[in-house]
Amino acid sequence: MNKKLLTDKEIKILKTNPYVKEVSTKAITYTEEFKRLFIEEYEKGKLPRAIFEECGFDIEVVGMDRVRNSSTRWRRAYDKEGSLGLRDTRTGRSGRPRSRELSVEEKVLRLEAENNLLKAENELFKKDTIRREGAKEEEEVRLSTDQKFMLIRFVIEKYNLKNMVSYLCTTAGVSRSGYYNYFSEKAVVRRKQNDEKDESLRDMILKAFHFKNRKKGARQIKMTLAGQFQVVYNLKKIRRIMNKYNIICPIRRANPYRKIMKATQEHKVVPNLLNRQFKQAMPYKVLLTDITYLFFGNGKKAYLSTIKDGSTNEILAYQVSDQITLDIATDTLKKLKKNRKIKLEKEALIHSDQGSHYTSPIYQKLVKKYKIEQSMSRRGNCWDNAPQESFFGHFKDEAYIKPCETLDELKKEIKNYMRYYNNYRYQWDLNKMTPVQYRDHLIKTA
Repeated sequence: MNKKLLTDKEIKILKTNPYVKEVSTKAITYTEEFKRLFIEEYEKGKLPRAIFEECGFDIEVVGMDRVRNSSTRWRRAYDKEGSLGLRDTRTGRSGRPRSRELSVEEKVLRLEAENNLLKAENELFKKDTIRREGAKEEEEVRLSTDQKFMLIRFVIEKYNLKNMVSYLCTTAGVSRSGYYNYFSEKAVVRRKQNDEKDESLRDMILKAFHFKNRKKGARQIKMTLAGQFQVVYNLKKIRRIMNKYNIICPIRRANPYRKIMKATQEHKVVPNLLNRQFKQAMPYKVLLTDITYLFFGNGKKAYLSTIKDGSTNEILAYQVSDQITLDIATDTLKKLKKNRKIKLEKEALIHSDQGSHYTSPIYQKLVKKYKIEQSMSRRGNCWDNAPQESFFGHFKDEAYIKPCETLDELKKEIKNYMRYYNNYRYQWDLNKMTPVQYRDHLIKTA
């Protein structure tokens, strides 16, 4: 079948040709006179295209596929039956069923079939309402073609509507041939084989998804499969399997954290020396720090302070407290300095926002004591410390904070997560390595 559809303008042009009997958007019916003329000229050695053009046809309008198909069909018919093979034995002008007015009974049957299909569709949504993540409530996900085929089959079998296949397919917006092909024996066997393959893929993906008891997104799963299980899957395949089996990863929400308090006059704000140059291919040179809140248990609240390596994303030090005093920031800095494994660069710089902890004279004095240069984000600009904000977002999605009942349980969970994050959480922007692996990589290549 020719795929070129004729436009209204092309149909008008073709209708003016005396050798055209009937024309629609999909097909052209030629006169028997033209078919006999075509055979005569073809036997004289003329090409099909030349014959069509001599008879007033525009090849760009007709299309060479139609010319070749017509030529082959007419020559075969002529060779088999002679001139009789060129006669159009179809009733009507185009061979298609005549359109007639439906009876009242037929109209009622069609309305009942359509109503039953809509009922089945509504029941499907009630049992399993599927909504796109982040979409508005009224924006429901549409049924897939496979789901429509299954619904049509269900309605036909339940209400004995075998003679309504074409009408139900048209109502559902799917093709009748596609419906029959979907339930053919070959298609059923092929789907069964594909489902078996997908199940094995799903099991492997779930291993990575639950690795170290931390849920992950598609990119994290891909890197975990390669790094821990030596298995390489295409990212699109992973996402397809996750969608098929409803494997949902944590989704980051907008960070509602606001500045703890405004800096007072005795507090000093320092310039933004870092200027978003987070990645400098050198561990222990760029340090990012911030504080976030944590809700756990039954309405309990705690605070987490961290220092992150800007080049490797490794968490170098952290402090958990149920109070948001200055100690939470200074203790984090002291932990960093006490860690003998960490050897800061001579030009090390610590970057933060303009929170009261970091503008405090006590904190700034401690920073100078450790011979670290201090930098601060511009006022109200979270992008100046984006990697640190990003870490807090992922941390709140992946760590099991709310189930913790006591502060000790919370500290234990945070300790486990920090170990997981530094050593096992692969990151796309770190050449698919973990923070520790990337740190060692930078040290070796330095």
